[in-house]
Amino acid sequence: MNKSSLTGLVVMAVASAVVVAAANPVYDAIKAKRIQDAAGGMETVTVTGEAEGYGGVIKAEVTLAGEKIVGLSLTGDKETPDIGGAALNTLKEKILSSGSLDGVDGVSGATWTSNGVFAAVSSAMGIEPAEEGKEAETEAAQETVAASGISHGLGFVSNGRLGPGKDDQEVGVYSINEVVAYALFDDDGRILDLEVDQLEVATPNYDGEHMPHLTGFPGQSYNADTDHDEKVDTVLEQTNETYLAEVEGWKTKRERGNTYKLNSGTWTDEMDIFEEMFKGKTVEEIEKWYETSCSDLNGRPLSEASSKDEDIAKYNALSDEEKAGLDAVSGATMSLNDAHGNIIGAIVRAYENRQPIAAKKVAKIGLGFTNTGRVGPGKDDQEVSVYSFNTQAAGACFDEEGRIAALTVDVMEVATPNYDGEHMPHLTGFPGQSYNADTDHDEKVDTVLEQTEETFLAEIEGWKTKRERGNTYKLNSGTWTDEMDLFEQKFTGMTTDEVNAWFDAYCSDLNGRPLHGKSEKEEDVAKYDALSDAEKADLDAISGATMSLKDAHGDILGAIENAWVNAKDTKIAVGK
Repeated sequence: MNKSSLTGLVVMAVASAVVVAAANPVYDAIKAKRIQDAAGGMETVTVTGEAEGYGGVIKAEVTLAGEKIVGLSLTGDKETPDIGGAALNTLKEKILSSGSLDGVDGVSGATWTSNGVFAAVSSAMGIEPAEEGKEAETEAAQETVAASGISHGLGFVSNGRLGPGKDDQEVGVYSINEVVAYALFDDDGRILDLEVDQLEVATPNYDGEHMPHLTGFPGQSYNADTDHDEKVDTVLEQTNETYLAEVEGWKTKRERGNTYKLNSGTWTDEMDIFEEMFKGKTVEEIEKWYETSCSDLNGRPLSEASSKDEDIAKYNALSDEEKAGLDAVSGATMSLNDAHGNIIGAIVRAYENRQPIAAKKVAKIGLGFTNTGRVGPGKDDQEVSVYSFNTQAAGACFDEEGRIAALTVDVMEVATPNYDGEHMPHLTGFPGQSYNADTDHDEKVDTVLEQTEETFLAEIEGWKTKRERGNTYKLNSGTWTDEMDLFEQKFTGMTTDEVNAWFDAYCSDLNGRPLHGKSEKEEDVAKYDALSDAEKADLDAISGATMSLKDAHGDILGAIENAWVNAKDTKIAVGK
């Protein structure tokens, strides 16, 4: 990283511990003499700056002779000593040797620390980070990608993770991961654009501060490290209220932003690198690249700096061209397929689920999520409640006016095993927890399932979305997929504001379902009767769709809106 790469670094800087000699007269005299010699007789001034880092704030004390840096002290006592601390010392010497930030590269493997140093020093010197307008200029200069045709697809892949490790009371830490990919393809199956995001939810004894967590279903409990000091503080007892609050508070890895830090940047930064690299490739080419260029041990891109013999051997077996190809993802070190989540699998599934779209131009694409918990429906025959949680994902293309050019929505609904529906994905809880189960779906509890590590992984691996459940997910008017298709067609050509306005005007205030003249609810009848004949006729376009767009089953409306909020610029046009 050099001075020209300072865009946004004041915000995303990473701190690192630096060794500063304890103040004493001898040290002070040596330091003053060194600064005086470096200044060459020029008058000096000392300025300070700081920037947020990986573990806290990095502070820089910079001594200047004119514009030359002749003295520098860095502090960042919240950083990891072996990575951040070492990098700070290295960067200090590089900057003093150069006399400026120009030409000073970051330390490999310590990108956050490097960015933190550059931003803190820049702040001290009054150097403004690159303006956002420059990024906008780059986007404006982006060439339109021509395609013979466009299709889009949304893909979910779920998996469980054992670990990392256990808490200080020897209780295991576990997590659930849902990776979602939304992709646009040309007629040859090549990726035109791609958005990937992931929801990771852990047990509350995970010590990471910003990790979404789930204690279990109401009635279950789990160890919790509430102050994130790697020690269990309490045992959380899940209630209806806390359950709903936990699920509502879940955030995806992109939504977690700068709080989800990796050594080389945020999760978002790294995922953006992979997305850019995969453009123009087919899923077969991506799978081949992954097979040849990523570790068989952890799914991460190979590197000559690896400490694993197997990875070194695999890297050395690459051709010079293949090694050069890894340069495109040199800033991305996270795994593309391991217990944290199967990103490659989600992209493949998006391709398998692709559908042609009629749009001739696409200006933006977006991927949006919402999460909702549900109490019910009802209880089993032993008076134990049924619960579920829902993850809604909407992938959308937008035109230059912000109107939906194409839309696809899917939902992952997961219930307790006492739910009597035959094809509903279920979760008994985390290993060590248990729940009533109706295994033959006759509305009577047959057994109590005791969750183990093996059953935990198997349950999650078997989850299917509502679209994947196909004809097994039936509503009175057809399948869930049939109804969702009607809504998607209806909303094409609208802005998300218009979609929300349509929902407010044409859907029940009680259950979020489209109004009709045969409702048994007085409020719905009154709202329907107040519509004009033209407005009632407008409802005919979705007369076969009766499901709710926003209730405890899931906030589909919110996912569509978030797709627009998260939309990024692209330029795709159907050419001849």
